[in-house]
Parts: sequence; C-alpha cells; structure tokens
Amino acid sequence: MTRRCRKVGRILAALLSVALISAGRADDGRWYAGGYSFSDELGGFRILSISGSGTRDDPIEIREAFDSLAPVTLVIRFARPSELQVGVPGSFHLRVVAMNESGLAWIGFGFELQEIRGRPSDFEDGLSFGQADPNPSLISSSRFTHFESRFESFDRLNFDEGHVDPKEQSNFGFFVSDVTPVIEFYLVEEPRIPSS
Repeated sequence: MTRRCRKVGRILAALLSVALISAGRADDGRWYAGGYSFSDELGGFRILSISGSGTRDDPIEIREAFDSLAPVTLVIRFARPSELQVGVPGSFHLRVVAMNESGLAWIGFGFELQEIRGRPSDFEDGLSFGQADPNPSLISSSRFTHFESRFESFDRLNFDEGHVDPKEQSNFGFFVSDVTPVIEFYLVEEPRIPSS
C-alpha cells in the first residue's frame, strides 16, 4: 500500500469515527445536530437517535420512544451559546419520529413551544412554528391527516384524524423559528388517547 493510500485511509477512518461519535449521546447527556443540542433530561420519554442539519432537505430528525401518556418536554439549546447573536434569527426544520411504547393507541398528538418552561410561548417572544412566514406545506405527519396550528395565545400544533397503535410510530415534520433567539427553549410533546 502506498503512503498516499495509507494517509487517505487514516483520514477516512477519522472522519467515520467523528460521524459515529456525533450520532450518539454526548458526554454531557445531550444529543447534537444542526447547531443545537436536544435533551430528554426532564424524563417521560427517551431520545433514541438524532441526525440532520436542520435544512428543509435535511431536517434534524429525532427518534423518540414514549413510555407514558403524560406530556413530556424536549429541552433545546444552542450548541454554542457564545455564538448566539442578538437580532440574528434561529430556525431549523425538525422531524420527530415518535414511537408509541405506552401500551395504548394514540388518536392525536400535540406540540407546544415554550421559551420559559411551563409558560406557553406567545406572540411577543418571537418563538413559533414559522409564524413570521406560515407555510402549511412545512407541516406534516405520516399517521394523522389533519393538523391545526395556533399562534395566539400560544404556539401549538395539534394533529388528529388518525391513530398510532402500540409499537408503531408516526413522523411529524415542522419548522421552528425564533426571531429573538434565546440560549434555551422547550418543546412540549403530548400523545393523546380516546377519552373514556
């Protein structure tokens, strides 16, 4: 083997190891993709994998397993807070692949953005599902045929007219934008079951 072939082989091996490392949970317990970190630290669900850059053609894809029916909260942070610039919007395309491990069928699924944990995002905070340029074609689900987006008095997406049986999954796609970005914000995720 020539010296050049060995050098190319070492470079490719190094690149492959970096790709494999970035595909899993980091030492700080977070998952990194597209300039952000994502965490299941508040419990109730598990992140299984993450990939993508956050563009429309390469959305950040988070695979999650839901063990319960209670609402859960995904913590989202800028990966490099020192690079956060005032007045420079943050945005990314997100695909959530939700695996139903709860034992009951879901008949709906909701998402809500929060800039302050426990307080729904409002018009003033700049965080939304693309409120500045709403485009319904950016919102999708593989198992639910209808969605409703609400911008006031909170930023919420609700999916219905479908179902996800136990051990099955649904993909949800949408755009997240923050015209006045903060270092940390939250995405509340809520599977819904038939009321008794």
